[in-house]
Amino acid sequence: MAEGRKKPRTVVGEVVSNKMEKTIVVQVARLVKHPQYGKYVKKYTRYFAHDERGEALEGDMVELTPARPLSKRKRWRLKAVLSRKGGAS
Repeated sequence: MAEGRKKPRTVVGEVVSNKMEKTIVVQVARLVKHPQYGKYVKKYTRYFAHDERGEALEGDMVELTPARPLSKRKRWRLKAVLSRKGGAS
């Protein structure tokens, strides 16, 4: 039965705010084709994520994984910091 288990869904995005305690706001971009004109438009979704150690800074690219509800809007947990704003990882 273990063969059929799926990996948890993860999302990758940029930290746009880390001003709260143990919480970061991550913006994830996706391209959507406009129904009438056919041009691809960038749409954004903002996720509130739990950052226990406060390791993510504004501008960092991070990976999030789903979590149980931690507060009213916080449903994600920081999995890893993929790259730093300055380029050093």
